[in-house]
Amino acid sequence: IVNGMDVSEWDPSRDKYIAVKYDVSTAVEAKALNKEALQAEVGLPVDRNIPLVAFIGRLEEQKGPDVMAAAIPRLMEMVEDVQIVLLGTGKKKFERMLMSAEEKFPGKVRAVVKFNAALAHHIMAGADVLAVTSRFEPCGLIQLQGMRYGTCNVVEPADVKKVATTLQRAIKVVGTPAYEEMVRNCMIQDLSWKGPAKNWENVLLSLGVAGGEPGVE
Repeated sequence: IVNGMDVSEWDPSRDKYIAVKYDVSTAVEAKALNKEALQAEVGLPVDRNIPLVAFIGRLEEQKGPDVMAAAIPRLMEMVEDVQIVLLGTGKKKFERMLMSAEEKFPGKVRAVVKFNAALAHHIMAGADVLAVTSRFEPCGLIQLQGMRYGTCNVVEPADVKKVATTLQRAIKVVGTPAYEEMVRNCMIQDLSWKGPAKNWENVLLSLGVAGGEPGVE
């Protein structure tokens, strides 16, 4: 059963951390404005037409920050125009990997290796693509948050070449009508706990767990 998420904390129509609030009907233009604000905030060239890829996660083996870091040079060889924002904190070796990616591509990559909840929200609103390079992911709240903000997810197992080529394919779609349709499809989903809670209730009732009745909140 896929988890639900906190749809009040993560709500682009009411998010105090983002530059321009939006819903499914205003997402395309608002995300472009949020991208420009994000680019300015992290110090990247401000240009809404440059596809922006994000990685957000704890810097540990599970989340594959080493895979993301290794995929960046390959991606840069494949794609002329792209920006990448990396956000996370954790093991020092992974922090160094992300920082070294910024040092290698200073005009295209920014690495923020500290906890910054406000920036996480801003990145979700401003990024076009969210890279999820986890080696395993029990549920993946990050994917749900990305969908809620109309940021399309690229999920690949821990294979550097596949991550680079998949990101390349995703970047080609950014800015097209197909991408805009993907944004809408992401944002109209009900990602709250409403459905998952009901599913869990049904599972527990089917096991004959004592102390509960159907439909009791």
